[in-house]
Amino acid sequence: MIFKWFVTHQVKESMRSSIWQKQIAVNVVIGFFLLLMLMYLFVLGLFMHKILMEIKPDDSPVDIFNGILLYYFGIELLFRFMMQTLPTLNITPYLQLPVKKSSIIHYLNIRSLIGIGNYLPLLVFIPFAINAVAFEYSSSIAFVWVISLFLLSISNNYLIIYLKRQLVSKPIITLIAALVITALILLDIFHIISFSFISKTLFTALLNYPLGILIIVGLVMIYYFMNFSLLKSKLYPEEIKVKVNENSDSAKAFQYLKQYGFIGQLALKDIKLIWRHKRTRSIVYMLPLFLGYGFFFYPQEIYIDMNGFLIFVGIFMTGGMMLNYLNYTFSYESGHFDFILSNYKSYDKYLREKYLFAIIISSISFTLTIPYLFFGMKVLFINTMTWLYNIGFLSYLLFYTATFSKKKMDLSKGAAFNYQGLGIAHWLSMLPFFLLPLIIYWPFSLAGYPNVGLFLIGTLGFVGLLMNKWMMQWVMKQFLKRKHDMAEGFRQSE
Repeated sequence: MIFKWFVTHQVKESMRSSIWQKQIAVNVVIGFFLLLMLMYLFVLGLFMHKILMEIKPDDSPVDIFNGILLYYFGIELLFRFMMQTLPTLNITPYLQLPVKKSSIIHYLNIRSLIGIGNYLPLLVFIPFAINAVAFEYSSSIAFVWVISLFLLSISNNYLIIYLKRQLVSKPIITLIAALVITALILLDIFHIISFSFISKTLFTALLNYPLGILIIVGLVMIYYFMNFSLLKSKLYPEEIKVKVNENSDSAKAFQYLKQYGFIGQLALKDIKLIWRHKRTRSIVYMLPLFLGYGFFFYPQEIYIDMNGFLIFVGIFMTGGMMLNYLNYTFSYESGHFDFILSNYKSYDKYLREKYLFAIIISSISFTLTIPYLFFGMKVLFINTMTWLYNIGFLSYLLFYTATFSKKKMDLSKGAAFNYQGLGIAHWLSMLPFFLLPLIIYWPFSLAGYPNVGLFLIGTLGFVGLLMNKWMMQWVMKQFLKRKHDMAEGFRQSE
């Protein structure tokens, strides 16, 4: 009964918001592309056994598939970290009512199972199990095999939720997990251990001994109660509020920025905002993840010759931090956005500071990628061109799309329940910007002039830097047009 109340209250909260009607059109577009993706996955599942038989005709398709499952779950873990939202609930009103805290926590944990990402793999697993696993073993074993893979995906769901919650409260735990995963990947890259062999052995054993599913069930329960224990320790009013020490200034090392006038003061304010709040400080802790992205691909010969793929890697490494900052730059200030509109006399300096701050973030990221020169001059050349593209082209577009933000990020709330504004829609909106460099590059690559394509990507960014005055005027015009809509949306999100 209590779960029904939670669901009803959240549905009413969403539908009574003034921005509900405006989100319908966006959801329809996302729904269309989602249905298209579902169809592609189902077709892939239907023909997966034939594809594997063509790749390795002498091996069993089930053995081949089992050999890549660990890689799949590793990639799924990464995608969940980047794109999966955390289940949230405005719990403060319930803490004043005779509602068991355990009921609130169970609801949050169970709600995470609603996400469609938990069920997408079944579109591949089920057809493959019917066409290949049931043919080689039996229908009952195929059924247990599918349920086992589904439960492993659910365990990924709870593991990522736990790590993302720890990222802002105890980042060292998430950092250790990232280092362990990176070390395992490097061990596989340099052929010290073979995850393909381990994966094939484990999942083949699961087919031979179906009771192994009990181990997977136990894994899901462990991750579930890890989240339960973590949330239970946070589910108190004093834990939901951020304790601010008025006597300490964590950004005192940057006080010299005040000498640069109003823009310097705004930069100091941004640094304080980022460093004083767990929600924004988590961006800094993600820097090793962005910069370490190259270690997954540069050491492997199969990727080092794929310039198109390395373009994406370069954009991600030199612009990932900038994307996080610019995409939510107004949402971070949503709690006092009305104050900004009514008290800032110069919006031009306000926007210019944010642009310069984003450029500095991207430039620092690029500087830290220079050691990848170890893998060849081509890597440095690609990273340089993508960095120019990020600061001279992508930055303006991110700034422009940020003016469509309407969802408040309440940074005064505890980190465990403060994940507003994050979701797949933000990443989907960025997809065209990441595809544009590939569209520029591929015609020249097909014509035999790949370096020309790469040079034009950097040239586009360089031209954007030369046209900074006009581009910022374009952003300013959009900001002035959207500022009141943003302010209204931030108020409605309260």
